Amino acid sequence: MSLYELLERLSNAYGVSGSESDVRKLIVSEIEPYVDTVKVDKMGNMTCHRKGTGPSIMLAAHMDEIGLLVKEIDKDGHIFFSLIGGISEETLAAHPVHILGTKGVVHGVITFDYLHLGLRPEKYPKYYEMYADTGLSKKELEKAGVSVGAYMIAERRLTRLGKSNIISGKSLDDRIGCAMLIELARRIKKAGVKANVYFVFTVQEEVGLYGARASMYSFDPACALAVETTTSHDYEDTGVGLGHGPSITIKDAEFITNRILTEYIVGLAKKNKIPYQVEVSDFGTTDALAISLSKGGVPAGVVSVPVRNIHSTVGIADLDDIENGLKLLFEFLKSPPKSCIG
Repeated sequence: MSLYELLERLSNAYGVSGSESDVRKLIVSEIEPYVDTVKVDKMGNMTCHRKGTGPSIMLAAHMDEIGLLVKEIDKDGHIFFSLIGGISEETLAAHPVHILGTKGVVHGVITFDYLHLGLRPEKYPKYYEMYADTGLSKKELEKAGVSVGAYMIAERRLTRLGKSNIISGKSLDDRIGCAMLIELARRIKKAGVKANVYFVFTVQEEVGLYGARASMYSFDPACALAVETTTSHDYEDTGVGLGHGPSITIKDAEFITNRILTEYIVGLAKKNKIPYQVEVSDFGTTDALAISLSKGGVPAGVVSVPVRNIHSTVGIADLDDIENGLKLLFEFLKSPPKSCIG
């Protein structure tokens, strides 16, 4: 299976925060041949251990995606919703959605009154002014198993854009990271790399980094990397952008990465002539924050792939950045730092 095909399966799967089981089952089927043990904790995090020599390395990617939750259904069958994660509201209008009822999937389209009537609103509506229209009444929705608390997910399939390496789809944050961990497990086994690696797939990152925090109770890594996606700023020709390699985070809104670990990764990129970018950001954070605060402190860093439209219903990424990220992480596992404490 190619990297694109793997990412296609992961991106197209549905797994909003709190409902990641289908994604987890898919990951198990793909990674199990390349690891020694697979464990799922009570919260739903999955830890896949590749036994080896040297320091224990943790690589983490979150399985969950942003989405919606049914909040209220009025008498006409209009489905109002709550946001799960930091989804960009402006991408929701006129978007088809996949509603997970207890008796199966119901399809709908997000709309609002002006759009319904074919009129131009004076200002863009807030999410609480929008609703999903399924063509069903409230009673018919009840019969279909759709009620308050049902998950709603954007319907979008992964595709290639104008260039074969430029891809577009939903949940690239962080199914890209999940695909990278699976592919890394395959590559290090094929190459006979003896690293002692914990591939950790976390839940509920989008709503508060909760899964990563809980996952740390089962093992004690020497250092950890969150394998993530990050905002692409190439529209303004500043900061990280597509096509320039993976991003190595120095700082985000809430976390300063371990200096020794970050410098070591930059050194590996230079030594192996792997294109990379360095990011200092005032926005967002990752599972690395929660990991770093566990076990009395874990040296942690972040390696990310830039994504345009990152918190929308359709992101854009470059397969070359993913491949270069894989090369960098492979070198890291082949030759991890002896210590990250200075």
